[in-house]
Amino acid sequence: MPIPPRRGGRPAPAASPYRPPTAVPLGSGTNQEKILLDWDRQNREAGLKPVEVQYYQQAADTYLALKSGRIQAYFGPYPTAAYHSAVSGDTKIVGTYSGGGASRQGLIAAMTRKGNGLAEPVRDAINVVIKNGKYRQVLARWGLEKEAVPESLVNPPGLPREG
Repeated sequence: MPIPPRRGGRPAPAASPYRPPTAVPLGSGTNQEKILLDWDRQNREAGLKPVEVQYYQQAADTYLALKSGRIQAYFGPYPTAAYHSAVSGDTKIVGTYSGGGASRQGLIAAMTRKGNGLAEPVRDAINVVIKNGKYRQVLARWGLEKEAVPESLVNPPGLPREG
């Protein structure tokens, strides 16, 4: 997950937990929301100012708010932020954090309806392009090499369930 401020913005402090700017957009129900709200709780318990969370439905709305200064940073999925940064020139990625949290790398995936027979053929097709190098070429084209997985898996270990 990247933390891209507007061009010219300062990187996040190195100290932990992350001290977000005043206003940060999040997607409802996302890994990013869970992580940032947990950091915000820790920061408030430590006597720091709370973050103002803003929810946007569309990525375009988030980037417009960032460009206009209504928000100071965006904490969201790396692929879309990397693409936006590469093509718009309006943002830069100043930090990343695993979607799985501090203790694990999240294996974020594509899904299909259980039992429809597509999972294994899709996995096999992805593994062919991983093996022949096309997968890395596509990731490199879009600056997403950090997102690479060594193989496609059906039902990989997921993020911990919260109950």
